[in-house]
Amino acid sequence: MKPPNLRALLDRLQPSPTTVLGSAAIAVGLLVGVGIWLFKLMIHGAEQAAHHLTTALDAYGVWLHPVPTLIGGLLVGLILVRFVGHERHHGVAGIIESVALAGGRLRYWRIPAKTIAAALAIGSGASVGPEDPSVQIGANAGSMVGQNLRLSDERTRVLVAAGAASGVAAAFNAPIAGVFFALEIVLGEISGSALGVVLLASVVSSVFTQAVSGPQPAFSIPISPYFSSLELPFYLGLGLLAGPWSALYVRLIYWAQDLFGRWTAPRWLKPAAAGLLVGSVGIWLPQIQGVGYITIEQLLDQVAMSIPLLLILVIAKTAMTAVSVGGGFPGGVFAPALFIGATLGGAYGALMDRLVPGMELSPSSFALVGMAALLAGTIHAPLTAILLLFEMTNDYRIILPLMLAVTVALFISQRIQRDSVYMLGLARKGIRIERGRDVEVLEAMTVGEVMDTTVATLTEQTPLDQAAIRLDAARTHGMPVVDAGGRLTAILTIQDIERGQSTEPPATTVGDACTRELLIAHADESLGAALRRMSTRDIGRLPVVARDDPSRLVGVLRRSNVIRAYDAALTRRARLRHRAQQVRLGEISGVEIHELVIAPHAAVVGRTVGSITWPQACVLATLRRGSRLLIPRGDTVLHAHDVLAVVADDHALAAIRPLLTQPQTP
Repeated sequence: MKPPNLRALLDRLQPSPTTVLGSAAIAVGLLVGVGIWLFKLMIHGAEQAAHHLTTALDAYGVWLHPVPTLIGGLLVGLILVRFVGHERHHGVAGIIESVALAGGRLRYWRIPAKTIAAALAIGSGASVGPEDPSVQIGANAGSMVGQNLRLSDERTRVLVAAGAASGVAAAFNAPIAGVFFALEIVLGEISGSALGVVLLASVVSSVFTQAVSGPQPAFSIPISPYFSSLELPFYLGLGLLAGPWSALYVRLIYWAQDLFGRWTAPRWLKPAAAGLLVGSVGIWLPQIQGVGYITIEQLLDQVAMSIPLLLILVIAKTAMTAVSVGGGFPGGVFAPALFIGATLGGAYGALMDRLVPGMELSPSSFALVGMAALLAGTIHAPLTAILLLFEMTNDYRIILPLMLAVTVALFISQRIQRDSVYMLGLARKGIRIERGRDVEVLEAMTVGEVMDTTVATLTEQTPLDQAAIRLDAARTHGMPVVDAGGRLTAILTIQDIERGQSTEPPATTVGDACTRELLIAHADESLGAALRRMSTRDIGRLPVVARDDPSRLVGVLRRSNVIRAYDAALTRRARLRHRAQQVRLGEISGVEIHELVIAPHAAVVGRTVGSITWPQACVLATLRRGSRLLIPRGDTVLHAHDVLAVVADDHALAAIRPLLTQPQTP
């Protein structure tokens, strides 16, 4: 029997847009609730199988402990290679890219194989969490509903976000945190039209989860002892620790991905190698394997653990999570971040309690706050972290230290590592997304990219007439003024010179006429923000200073720099739009799009497309030359540094690369 055409049914009934989106949100929430429930059952089954295998192998020696994780890695690798194939980005990063660039179109038919692989990875003991797979289940369910109803890109994006919220809500039984996860990370913005749909799907998913699993949250957490504001400085110290460690955690994950990426072994073998390493560490530290919820609950339930053990667990869990993700295990960095934060906070709290015994500090409270602080520093979503922990405790008293530690950790983490664990993967591919959208051309560039670093300066003792000559010779309207130690003190403009010469008595030195109320810029801020500051005061230049030392001059931003940068920004915009077209084509057609750059001395340089013998199983989709986007034809001549978007399988891709990178051989 032919299945009903949902779009045709909608066309006949002609319901309002609100009715369509509301019904779709309910369907998504229910689908996600069922999917996460089945996913949890699969994880439990994989854990039981791994436990029985470990128990059987223990009789032959502890050195066989890594075997279950090794087997799990081998099975995961085979499933991913056979049924999933290559993916541009790991986990949530791919969802963010799809929402921003491809209208929320995801390859939802891959999700059963990915879910089975993730359950095997977590159940066999890899150091990954179930939250990212849960978000993927939800986002793909939302994309499936949107695509099958043939909704617009905007509405499909909203349904993807609703599915992601439902995934977090079902995984933690925390519907509010799920909503803010979708709005902060997936959509990147909070809008009234999206909020209702996301809320409805999250509530439906939570209702189903509570019906089949009970109302208890992910962790059984006792009420956290927090007595007075005198304890707040200690939580400030925890935030100062969690911020740098979360930045290190993010960088280690991508360092491990690069390391495994350079390894020439078959892809299916890499998860097995990672599983062998994780299982070997698990011989001595079994707590680091799997999601680690048991250890977290022990810490929150005030089960005593030594400070050295907790610190070792922090280091080992951080390293083995990087190995697991880098090796190709599908799973999330969300739950490992909670584990690392809990052990870091527990160790810090126990140390502070020993150093200041009169305060009667509770290590379990520091473990709880550490979870949120390290999570916020990792995913750069403070509201999600705060609300997640608040929903799990239902205790308002801990909210003040929670907010303080999260804010401090986030501030420090962003200063050390600009991008979150999700955004860094996109940024490394040249995709910079803010507020869930393609950024404005000047917002995508920083002041440091375009400022002049070779700066002519004046001193306060310089005679004013000599300063006027120097400004005229340099053909500039202003120069920074520095003291004897080279530290910025003021700025001198032509207007300052004119005012100084017209006063009675007239100014004679730069120090008498210069402007000391400085408007400055920082190298890491966006060019758009600096330009708006210049326009407000109608000035033509801004001194650029170090953020940690406002008197240390690092460059000067002039309007001429901005004008030159605008062309570069337009080129970057064209590149991002080109990337969006590739992502969209790949999601719609189900094929992989590869960007290949033609090397200066490649055999194809100077030749037409039609004169080159291309592999049979490939198609040249587009050609980008600077800011121009071309459709390759037979008479199109290829130039050095052209970027080709190629649709090809692995064998054809291996044949194309030498054509574009190696010189022609006699």
